[in-house]
Amino acid sequence: MNHQLSIHQLETIANNIREDIIRMLEHAGSGHSAGPLGLADIFTALYFDILRHDPSNPDWADRDILILSNGHCIPVRYAAMARAGYFDRKELMTLRKLGSRLQGHPERKRLPGLESTSGPLGSGLSQACGIALAHRMDGVNHRWVYVVMGDGETDEGNVWEAAMLAGNYRLSKVIAIIDRNNIQIDGPTEAVMQLEDYKEKWEAFGWHVIEIDGNNIEDVIDACSMARAIVEKPIAIIAHTVPGKGVDFMEYDFHWHGSPPNYEQAKKALNELRTLGGKIKSEHE
Repeated sequence: MNHQLSIHQLETIANNIREDIIRMLEHAGSGHSAGPLGLADIFTALYFDILRHDPSNPDWADRDILILSNGHCIPVRYAAMARAGYFDRKELMTLRKLGSRLQGHPERKRLPGLESTSGPLGSGLSQACGIALAHRMDGVNHRWVYVVMGDGETDEGNVWEAAMLAGNYRLSKVIAIIDRNNIQIDGPTEAVMQLEDYKEKWEAFGWHVIEIDGNNIEDVIDACSMARAIVEKPIAIIAHTVPGKGVDFMEYDFHWHGSPPNYEQAKKALNELRTLGGKIKSEHE
């Protein structure tokens, strides 16, 4: 699925996804705000440009795989999937409701189009490596396995076991997009568990590393295109993003990592997002 949309059109979709996230979280009364808002540009790029997928046939045998490892950021994926046509956008308002297909963490068997169930942090990269190894064993070499991860979850040892395996077996079909937003639930990442020098860590495990502005859709698309040209190593895209992107009172504030907006906060956030029209670069410029 490649719509050949302009960057301006993609930026507009990303902004719409942010509005959906605010509405979903306010209606649910629980959930995570900062990460999903910061990831809106990446998920727009994935679902509307990068991924080979078919919303009308979620189990299409030739589709690319997308794993969301930091599952608490699922609102951004639900919103992107709905906008891409996987299900009616009205269903977004069932987020976290009892019996809903849209649980607070993705459940693979509930919603067609989800490739994995996630909740325990740090497991997504292992899942991605397992899928890539299975594809190799089956002689499948045309499918890419993307895994979106949080920087905070790379505190988990499981991540580095998977990173070592991927480097050892040269799993070049694995593209890890790491949301480097510098926050986690207890505070700034560097105060909780120092990650830097982050690029050198991944390189030491045998990965090709690309660093980008994760809130620049063109950068995301270009980085994934570059990643697909690497044939001898797995690829880590360190995507620097602003947590809470688009909502000034949420940006950079780790307290919004696991908090939803109330009615008044949502109203203020939506007003701010709706008035970004004049700030988004025109495709005619």
